Amino acid sequence: MKIAMVGSGYVGLVSGACFADFGHDVVCIDKDQSKIDRLHAGIMPIYEPGLDALVDANVKAGRLTFTTSLAEGIKDASAIFIAVGTPSRRGDGHADLTFVHAVAREVGESLANDAVIVTKSTVPVGTGDEVERIIGDTGTPHRFAVVSNPEFLREGAAITDFKRPDRIVIGTEDEFGREVMREVYRPLFLNESPILFTSRRTSELIKYAANAFLATKITFINEMADLCEKVGANVQDVSRGIGMDNRIGSKFLHAGPGYGGSCFPKDTLALLKTAEDYDSPTRIVEAVVKVNDSRKRAMGRKVVDALGGVEAARGKKAALLGLTFKPNTDDMRDSPSIAVAQTLMDAGVTVAAYDPEGMEQARPLLPDVIMCDSPYSAIAGADVVVIVTEWDAFRALDLKRVKELANAPVMVDLRNVYKPDDMKAAGFTYVSVGRA
Repeated sequence: MKIAMVGSGYVGLVSGACFADFGHDVVCIDKDQSKIDRLHAGIMPIYEPGLDALVDANVKAGRLTFTTSLAEGIKDASAIFIAVGTPSRRGDGHADLTFVHAVAREVGESLANDAVIVTKSTVPVGTGDEVERIIGDTGTPHRFAVVSNPEFLREGAAITDFKRPDRIVIGTEDEFGREVMREVYRPLFLNESPILFTSRRTSELIKYAANAFLATKITFINEMADLCEKVGANVQDVSRGIGMDNRIGSKFLHAGPGYGGSCFPKDTLALLKTAEDYDSPTRIVEAVVKVNDSRKRAMGRKVVDALGGVEAARGKKAALLGLTFKPNTDDMRDSPSIAVAQTLMDAGVTVAAYDPEGMEQARPLLPDVIMCDSPYSAIAGADVVVIVTEWDAFRALDLKRVKELANAPVMVDLRNVYKPDDMKAAGFTYVSVGRA
């Protein structure tokens, strides 16, 4: 089957490469000529473990190609995926569907055969109806169906998530759409991956509901971490204790500086706006968004306190280890490191930082932060070392070297990478999250 993937960003490129690896012929389409040129040269526009090798193998096999021409790319395609960005709209927080609508219009005007148009982008409830209307208004004579097929890819584990999914959600009331989507995902039948067919609007809501629920779990355990610090409990043990309950589960119960990335901040906000539009308030999600936003700056104040307070912190230096919102990605969108760094600089603290993959993306967002070429160069002369992102490279730091390079043996571990007793034995003043 020929598949066209409109949008060669994170979702589109990963999905396109995986579909090609299943044996489909895939064309990834993007308006950005420089991105397409880099892909032709084997240069990935994003960092995702294993993606470069997957793309290279399928390009060499002739199953994966790239183009800037939508008309050429969708020609003879049975399934056309829309995988363009839907960022939060400035001013009101709604998902900006400008790119989705533009692609729908161009697809309708360029359609040369019967096809299923699939919204892979995360879109609010009712977007499929609008996409269907836009394509219909172009007057295309060809049969088409609009299907919702949300993605559930974790950055850093996207290829595994695509090839071994917890579930595949397909929203359509059209039998033509069902038939084509069954063929698209037929290779996964061998893995017995569960496929859930729903109405289109239900499918659109599932993605938002899933991300809002996971964001709620993260925010809940972060509030429990604050309580643990007050009462002298250990949040990691609390996490294990409640996570062993099958009704709760252990995932997304790791206390830290708050959630960030491309999905949770944007999707929780978009869900709130959808709920407002339909006069159906989602008070829990409202609280989650508010608590998470305030938590990031609170983590910055935690570091200031470790430096002795606002007056004592002025003129000192902090070393931030990790800038991306999570390890194994170069994504800086809504990363807690941004708020932590800004809070420190507002307090007069000089900030030096290192991240294994996110330096290029971080520079324009944090122009006043000194970017270093290694964790130890960031630590040199620092009055406090702050672990913001739990990259593997920071899990086994040479603590003796850290003490020799730093002005003071003070560490604030916002990811609970180290054990308090070990750090005490190593001679550090150690501050973590939700632990005495």
